[in-house]
Amino acid sequence: MDRSLRAVIAGTFTLRFSTGLTGALLVYYLANLEAHGGDPVDALEIGALSAAFFAAELVLSPLFGILSDRIGHHRVMQLGPLFGLVAVIITALTTDLWILGSTRLLEGASTAASVPSILGFIAMATAHDEALRGRASARFEAATVAGLGAGIGMAGVLWTVMGPLAFWLNGLIYLGSLAIYRYGVRVPEAAIRPREGGAWRRYGRLLRRSHVWLLAPTWIAINAALGLYTSQTLFQMTRTPDPRFAGQALVGGIAPLAITAGLLVLGAVFFAGIWYWGDRFATLRRTTIIGYGIGGGFVLVAGALLVNHGQALGPFAGVVGGLLAAAGIFVLAGATPAALGLLADISEAFPEDRGAVMGLYSVFLALGQIAGAIVGGAAAEAWAFDGILAMTALLMGIALVPLRRLRGFEEDFETSPGEGPGIATLPDGRTWSPALDRAAPDAPSVPSPSLEEEPTP
Repeated sequence: MDRSLRAVIAGTFTLRFSTGLTGALLVYYLANLEAHGGDPVDALEIGALSAAFFAAELVLSPLFGILSDRIGHHRVMQLGPLFGLVAVIITALTTDLWILGSTRLLEGASTAASVPSILGFIAMATAHDEALRGRASARFEAATVAGLGAGIGMAGVLWTVMGPLAFWLNGLIYLGSLAIYRYGVRVPEAAIRPREGGAWRRYGRLLRRSHVWLLAPTWIAINAALGLYTSQTLFQMTRTPDPRFAGQALVGGIAPLAITAGLLVLGAVFFAGIWYWGDRFATLRRTTIIGYGIGGGFVLVAGALLVNHGQALGPFAGVVGGLLAAAGIFVLAGATPAALGLLADISEAFPEDRGAVMGLYSVFLALGQIAGAIVGGAAAEAWAFDGILAMTALLMGIALVPLRRLRGFEEDFETSPGEGPGIATLPDGRTWSPALDRAAPDAPSVPSPSLEEEPTP
């Protein structure tokens, strides 16, 4: 990868680190808000503050995606650290819950501004190289997950050592992200081509595209399944043992250190999977990798069920189940960069509206997280860990349904033999070269499709 792509990935890690750090620090802050001069906070208010973040990301991502198409991805991605910096400073200065709620909206705006513009830039920069797109998509996903995880993990240490002063330290990290985007990313002026006319009208046309809605249930379902394992599983493993679920080995009474060790191992397997499958874009179709990932999800369910109910089968049942679960996670990890790559492929039909297209990443992610939290909570309440696994299997089945039609769409956009690298054949028979986005100002140009001129399905 070139310098700009490496800078974008590095900035993604630091920005997501700050996002995770702010969110976790805020939880510690709210838990002892009375000691800092505020009112006591209950669980409902904490839930509302968390929802405010995802609501802002969901609503604002399309807006910032469109804006990045009009004024340039590089400019808009710099707004993310600025919003986060303002949010974390305000958080450090107040104990008012309404004001703290506004900071969560600003944090959501930070993600909404950065993700579509970053992904739009990645789609533009990798349009000429399938292998590079795979590596960049995988690195983006890895940087996102690693940054959030590291930020959440460091929050406890920093809060213990610094208390509320940790918010100010996080402000410096936001400034570091801004510096990376500002000085580490270079975009040719020819790549910035402001659009005239109704941006929202073009966005409406995009949302009416059948292939966009084919990808939506697959990605939402996968994100919802992954979202089940960010909160509900931890709660089920650490909760007070419930006599109703005495036959489930993964419910209640598991030591936090044991959970941490298990998460570290499974996290390493997940990252290895992201790296492995991200390097397979040049040889495997995106839908093939997604299909493998969905299969991995079913293997994960089978392995976890064996761990959860394998006591009667002997001591080795848990070991076998753990190995199956790890193998499933390794394969499932490929589905997220593959779906991201497929969304980037969709953007090739609309090279001047990449930010709008890639902004759907945040929309699908937020919808998946919200759906996972709702259905996972209900299933876990009724059947504990078995409910989470049953819901995972159901979501994997939903993700599988539109995959055949998605493959047909993907075949329409494959590079045609003999046309040369980076020459895509569109559904209406026209060809388009991504190199046009980086052509010199005086280079001859040919019309490229956009949302103003819809290709015929």
